[in-house]
Amino acid sequence: MPMGRLAQVLRDTKVTADERLIVGPDTFDDAGVVSIGVPGAPALVQTVAFFPPVVDDPYLYGAIAAANSLSDVYAMGGRPLSALTLASFPKDFPQETIALIMRGGFEKVKEAGALVAGGHTVEGELIFGFSVTGLVDPAQVTPNTGARVGDVVYLTKRLGMGTMTTAAKRGAIDWATMEPAARQMAHLNAAAAAAMVAVGARAATDVTGFGLVGHGRNLAAGSGLTLRLVARDLPLWPGARELAAQGIASGGSKRNRETLASVVRVADGVDPAVVTAIFDAETSGGLLIAVPPGLAPALERELAARGELVACVGEFVLPDGVFVEIV
Repeated sequence: MPMGRLAQVLRDTKVTADERLIVGPDTFDDAGVVSIGVPGAPALVQTVAFFPPVVDDPYLYGAIAAANSLSDVYAMGGRPLSALTLASFPKDFPQETIALIMRGGFEKVKEAGALVAGGHTVEGELIFGFSVTGLVDPAQVTPNTGARVGDVVYLTKRLGMGTMTTAAKRGAIDWATMEPAARQMAHLNAAAAAAMVAVGARAATDVTGFGLVGHGRNLAAGSGLTLRLVARDLPLWPGARELAAQGIASGGSKRNRETLASVVRVADGVDPAVVTAIFDAETSGGLLIAVPPGLAPALERELAARGELVACVGEFVLPDGVFVEIV
């Protein structure tokens, strides 16, 4: 659902206040965090995500859907515990293909150290994903509300998955070009999350359907600040800028631009193709992590030691009339 429409729905649907709810829907966080009411015990992290195929390979589709679902737990500083499958398959859909999708998803959940505890399937449009429950130390939750002025921001996966998947669907690139991007989407954010927890990050989100700008907006709005992104520092997937320059972007790119136009400012001279990538919808993107400048070297060491991308892409500044500024 587009961000603007979702915001209206949530605005008109108030959740009853409850002291057990540590993080709820009001701040557009990636997952809910719920206390179990036992002093010293971890809190529950709960999330759900599912979508149609983003690649033609059924195994990788299942793996990407699982990685995307698990990512919301990582974005909150937690670790996945269990997952429930949510699937819709067309009538007479090949059983062998269903098995490959399921296998890709189940093996990714196992890789995360979690287990599949059950699920629900229906006949209909092809959709696959998981509802995931995780655990988190309440003192280590990284919500959208945690950023402070001066915090620097790191991104842990390259941008451009919306452009790459759209290009593949249009036949503009072949599978040999698309497969490495698909494998990035299937890559778990587990190590990146471990790195940010190790250094005491204050806020984080994962970059998915609302794009870098949309999820960055949520961090900025939740924290009452402006996120200043430096376009030249953004890590783009090889070839994505060139494809975006040809006008190739997901349908989510246009929706994100329309929804966020009033809260985003783009400086003169910024490459239009890079702007397209910034607004474009991502699938199973990286974590966007905010840390105080003094912790930045430690975060860079932790990410590098785990083989994760190290890319400082901006900082949080005092409110400046918009939630996101691209310079």
